[in-house]
Amino acid sequence: MIRVLLTDDQPLVRHGLRVLIADRPGLEVVGEAANGEEAVRLTAGLAPDVVMMDIRMPGMDGIEATRRITAGSGAAQPKVLVLTTFDDDEYVYGALRAGASGFLVKDMDMDQILAAIEVVAAGDALIAPRVTRRLIAEFAARPATTPRQLRRAVAGITTREREVLTLVGRGLSNTEIAEQLHITMATAKAHVGRLLTKLDARDRVQLVITAYELGLVTPTTGSVG
Repeated sequence: MIRVLLTDDQPLVRHGLRVLIADRPGLEVVGEAANGEEAVRLTAGLAPDVVMMDIRMPGMDGIEATRRITAGSGAAQPKVLVLTTFDDDEYVYGALRAGASGFLVKDMDMDQILAAIEVVAAGDALIAPRVTRRLIAEFAARPATTPRQLRRAVAGITTREREVLTLVGRGLSNTEIAEQLHITMATAKAHVGRLLTKLDARDRVQLVITAYELGLVTPTTGSVG
């Protein structure tokens, strides 16, 4: 059973999600929070598998709450899945940098939202292609310089791994990467795994951000740089 904590300052949104999640086999809501501070406190007490997190809330916002919730380590660490509006571009990027495993927009089909909870709970990262190129591309390239630690880590990756990182940054799946580079699916998956380790990335979302920060993908088009 996947345990879910709902975080949103609108009671109606929380109620709607609770009702829909209750009808999904394998999912259960273990608590509700109206702001980031409450989400951090309830996460510590209830140990949910997934925290659904709004961004704009009174008091502690979703970005700071995400940073605190994901600050620990270990397989049992809760995953944060941002649920916000499409207009909150910069806030969403900030949440990904803070450690969120993905994000959704509130006008998505409910079945997609419920499926996303399962994906994130399984340890994968959710990157919606339409949002990846439009949001992450715009904001990930904003820092004027690449952190020294990241530059050192990137120096240790191979040419092939750099190609894979670029394709990950463009939002391609492992299957698509394998087709693009004419390699097997297992090889593509292995390259992604090594990148996660070498770049100390939490998940695929952070690899996407890294690809943009390094300039491997052009900010506004999602094309190779």
